[in-house]
Amino acid sequence: MTLPAAIVWDESNLQLRLLDQRQLPETTCYLDITSLDDACQAISTLSVRGAPAIGIAAAYALIVCAKQAPADELNQVIETAGTALKAARPTAVNLAWAVNRLLAVSRAGGGLEALAREAQTIHEQDRQICRAIGNAGRRLITPGCRVLTHCNAGALAVSELGTATAPMYLSHQDGIRFKVFADETRPLLQGARLTAWELDQAGIDVTLICDNAAASLIAQGEIDLVLVGTDRVTANGDVVNKIGTLNLAVLCHHYRIPFYVACPSSTFDPDTPTGADVPIEQRSADEVTGGRAADVKALNPAFDVTPAALVTGLVTDLGLLDYASENPLGPLLTGQPKHPD
Repeated sequence: MTLPAAIVWDESNLQLRLLDQRQLPETTCYLDITSLDDACQAISTLSVRGAPAIGIAAAYALIVCAKQAPADELNQVIETAGTALKAARPTAVNLAWAVNRLLAVSRAGGGLEALAREAQTIHEQDRQICRAIGNAGRRLITPGCRVLTHCNAGALAVSELGTATAPMYLSHQDGIRFKVFADETRPLLQGARLTAWELDQAGIDVTLICDNAAASLIAQGEIDLVLVGTDRVTANGDVVNKIGTLNLAVLCHHYRIPFYVACPSSTFDPDTPTGADVPIEQRSADEVTGGRAADVKALNPAFDVTPAALVTGLVTDLGLLDYASENPLGPLLTGQPKHPD
C-alpha cells in the first residue's frame, strides 16, 4: 500500500508538514505548519483529521511553537499554545491527551529537546498501537466476510494502518478474501474521498455506498460486521464518533449484527462519565448547504453518541474487549492486555 503520509516531521530542523486531506484524492499537497495559527487552522478545517493524527499533529505543533520561544518564556508559550490547540476540536480526546503529555514534560522542566523526544515517542507509539489493533481485530475478518465501515478510521487518520482498517489491512496481507462497504459519510464525504480511496489503493475489495443505503443492505443480509473508529470512549463505554455512527449501531442491534469499535487505548476517557457529558462539535451550516440553500437553516453536528448497550465490543491495542463480559473496560483502566496476541 502506497499512501501519502498524513504527518511529515523533519527531526533535524523541527519542521512540520501536514497532508491537506481536503484536497484528496484528486490532489496531494502539504501544508507547512510554521505557527500556532497554522496548526489550529489545519486541525479545525480538517486538513488533518482522525483522532490519533490530530493528537500527533498537535504534539509536533507544540514543538514548532517552542522552537520560536525565548528560553525564559518557553513554559508560558507551551501552556498558551496547548490551550489553543485543545480548543481547535474539542470532541476528540486524543488531541487533549497528546497535548497534556507535552505539557507534563514542560512543567517538569523539560526543554525543547525533551519536548521533541516526547512528540516523537507519541508518533512511534501510534504506529505500534495501530499494528496491535490490527492483530486484535484479525479474528473478526473471516473469509467471505462483508464489512461495513463509516467515515475514515484508516491510515490517513493515524500514523500507519489505521484503527478500524488495521484488521482489514492485516487480513488482506494474510490472503483472506472479504468485502468492505464504505459509507460516503455526509457532508464532507470522508468515506468517499478517503476510506474508499485508500482501501482501493491497497487492493481491498471495497464498494462505496450512500449513507442512506446502509439500512437496506443490512436488512437484506448483505452485511456481516460493522467496524468503525471513534474519537472518544467514555467511562461507561459510550462511543463518540462521526455523525451517522449511531444510525449503524441501532441497525446492528435490531438485525443482530456485530457492531465493533476500533480505537487506541488513549481514546478511552475515564474522566468523562457518559457520552452525554462530551462536547459535540457543531460545524458550519455551509458544509451542509454548500451555498445552494443559503436561506435555509442547517444543523451540522460532527459527531454523535452511541450508547454502550449498542456496542458489541472494542478492538484496542490491549486486545478485543467484549462488552458482554463482566468488566470489559478493565484493561483500559489498568493498561493490561485482556487477550494477549
